Amino acid sequence: MPSVLKPFDPWKNPLCTCPPKTSLNPYTGCPHGCLYCYATSYIHRFASYRPKDGLLRRLGRERLEPGCLVSLSNSSDPYPPVEKDLELTRGCLKILREKGARVQVITKSDIVSRDADLLGRMPSVVSVTLTTLDGDLSRRLEPGAPSPKRRLWAMEVLRSKGVPITARIDPIIPFINAQEINELVGSACSAGALHVTSSTYKARPDSLMRIHQEFPDQAWALKSLFSTGRRIGGSSYLPGEVRKRALETVAGACRKAGITFSTCREEMQDMPGDIACDGSHLAAILQRRPV
Repeated sequence: MPSVLKPFDPWKNPLCTCPPKTSLNPYTGCPHGCLYCYATSYIHRFASYRPKDGLLRRLGRERLEPGCLVSLSNSSDPYPPVEKDLELTRGCLKILREKGARVQVITKSDIVSRDADLLGRMPSVVSVTLTTLDGDLSRRLEPGAPSPKRRLWAMEVLRSKGVPITARIDPIIPFINAQEINELVGSACSAGALHVTSSTYKARPDSLMRIHQEFPDQAWALKSLFSTGRRIGGSSYLPGEVRKRALETVAGACRKAGITFSTCREEMQDMPGDIACDGSHLAAILQRRPV
């Protein structure tokens, strides 16, 4: 039976600067239904999520080097609603703790707060995605995901247990959420974020079609921008000056707040050597003092 752990490889994207790490996806697919999702162009019926068969037994048999970095999850969410009852991700965390792994959790779900006790007793970092503070806009962009208020609350709970937190302000979409950058950074910091990773929207035909259906007026202007951008790694990128302007706004807000900042697949990396673009450097800090 194939391994449940895979080397992280974002479809061989030439701009990825993530440190070496291993991917673990407890679930196949994702229930959030984000309009901007890139994974739907790779995975058939991505919205029909399901738990991995025999995952805990298979993970228990894996051999891991102590201190290796395991990321949950890079193309799905490790905390879909059924996780409340199945506790599959929680079971994975227990096994990874026993094996001495460092863990990075990437999620949009407030269910992660349930595992604050466990995450606070292992080298871990939780990255929570925030795309908007507007509940109505969130329901349109990410119809199956918990509200921004629930995500911020979860961040506060995790920090109270000493779990390092990062925020993914990602993607920034002109005409839709780009005007919220300063407020997003401020709210993330207030909730305890120590680092922000940000990137602009990289369009694929299916995701751009979904955005056009939900935001027809904004989509026409967005398509006009993409027409003067370029394609990288199978995705359409916004023009360089548009991306730079948005990301410099995020960087400025982070500097003002006194936290670190990085970009994701943007050709704009300029970070100290001890800062990882995905915030995973914080997973080396065990039981950091709560804010």
